[in-house]
Amino acid sequence: MPPEFHLFSNGPRPVAPFSHAVETDGWVILTGQMPTDPSAPDAALPSGIVAQTNRVMDNLALILGELDLDLSHVVQCRCYLTEFKRDYAAFNEAYQKYFPVDRRPARTTIGVTALAVDALVEIDCIARRT
Repeated sequence: MPPEFHLFSNGPRPVAPFSHAVETDGWVILTGQMPTDPSAPDAALPSGIVAQTNRVMDNLALILGELDLDLSHVVQCRCYLTEFKRDYAAFNEAYQKYFPVDRRPARTTIGVTALAVDALVEIDCIARRT
C-alpha cells in the first residue's frame, strides 16, 4: 500500500511544509511537534522547559488520537533541546510522566542550537499499530 499522508485541521498549525503524520504498513511517523497551542497558534509559547515539554507531548497525543492511537503505540522518540545542559533533568521529569515505567519507548535526545518558533524542545516519534 502507498503511504498515507495526514494533516489534521484541529492539529497544531504546521510551522513548515509537512504532514502531521505519514503512515505506511502499520508504522506511523509523526513530525516533530512544537510547544504551540493548537487552539491559539499565535499565542506565546509556554514558559520553561517543563511547560513546553507538556505542550509538545500533548500535541503528539492529539495527533495520535486523530489516528485512533495513543502514546502506548509509540516505539521511538527523538527529542531536541536547545539548552541541553540546563534543561535535560527537568525535561526528563516532565517526559517520563507520559509513559509507564515498563513501556517507555526507545529514545534519543539531542542538543541543538535552535528550533523553529524559538522553542526549547521538539519531539518526533514513531508509532506502530498493533
